[in-house]
Amino acid sequence: MYKILLFYKYVTIDDPEAFRDKHKELCSSLNLKGRIIVAKEGINGTVEGTENDTTQYMHIMSADPRFANMHFKISEGTGNAFPKLSIKARDEIVALKLGDEDFDPNTTTGKYISAEEFHKLINSNEEFYIIDMRNDYEHDVGHFEGSILPKMRTFRELPQCLPEIEHLKNKKVVTVCTGGIRCEKASGYLVLKGFKDVSQLYGGIVTYMETYPNQDFLGQLYVFDGRVVMGFNTDSQEHTTIGRCEHCRVHTNNYINCTNDECHKHYICCEQCLGENESIPCASCVSVHVN
Repeated sequence: MYKILLFYKYVTIDDPEAFRDKHKELCSSLNLKGRIIVAKEGINGTVEGTENDTTQYMHIMSADPRFANMHFKISEGTGNAFPKLSIKARDEIVALKLGDEDFDPNTTTGKYISAEEFHKLINSNEEFYIIDMRNDYEHDVGHFEGSILPKMRTFRELPQCLPEIEHLKNKKVVTVCTGGIRCEKASGYLVLKGFKDVSQLYGGIVTYMETYPNQDFLGQLYVFDGRVVMGFNTDSQEHTTIGRCEHCRVHTNNYINCTNDECHKHYICCEQCLGENESIPCASCVSVHVN
C-alpha cells in the first residue's frame, strides 16, 4: 500500500544546499519519490512511498527538533504519483516574490482555525467570508460553497488581486488552500495590508475533506501529482462533480494542457471533446483561431 505525504514547515535552515544534499540521500534510501523545496525559511514537500517507508520518513523528520511538530497530511497513493525524486534549494518554499515587502510568517500570519472550528463557523449564522488562495484552474474542479475565488493564474499574482477583496478589510475572513502553506503567506499578507480579522484553515482543504467528506467543499481537490484530482467517498450520493469541460460544458474532472505554444493553459476538457488526441487548444485559443 502506498501513501502520499504533504507537509511544510517555516523554520530556519541555515544551509539549504547542504540540507538538500543530505535530504536527498535520506529520501533515496527510503525509495521515496516526489518534490521537495528547501530554503532558508523552511521546507515544503510532497512525497510518495510505501506505508512503511513513509512512516519511517515521518519518524526521522519528527526526531529533528526543527520539524518535531510538522503536520503531515497523509492520503492514499497509487505507486506512480511522481515520476522521480526532486529536491531543490530555492529562495522561498512557496513563491510569492514580494521582494522588499517579504515577511516572516512565523511572526505575521492569520490565526489558525481547525477543520472542526471551520465546520462550526460554516454552519453558524456568523458573517464571514472564505477567500480561496489557490490558482484559478484549481478552483474550477472544486471549492467551498460561496467562497471568493480571486483570478490568480499563479500565487505571485496575489498582490494584483488585492483590489478584488479590499472591501473585506473590516470583515471576518478565512483563507483556504490545498495543504495550508500558501495561506501562511497569504493570510499574513492580508494582515500587513490592513485586514482586521484574518484566519487560515489549519491543514488546508485536504484536512477538511478528510474530516468532513462531501460537506461544504464542492467537487474534488486539485493536487500537484499524478492523481491530478482527489476526493473522499466519491461514489456516495452526496458527492458532486462541478468541473465543466471548457468546450461543451459537460461535467468532468479531466485536465489537459492547451496545445497552443503561446498558451499551454491547464484546463478541464471532457474525453469526448478530446477524442483520440492527447491534448487540444483551449476554448480561448480556438476562438482566436476562428476569428
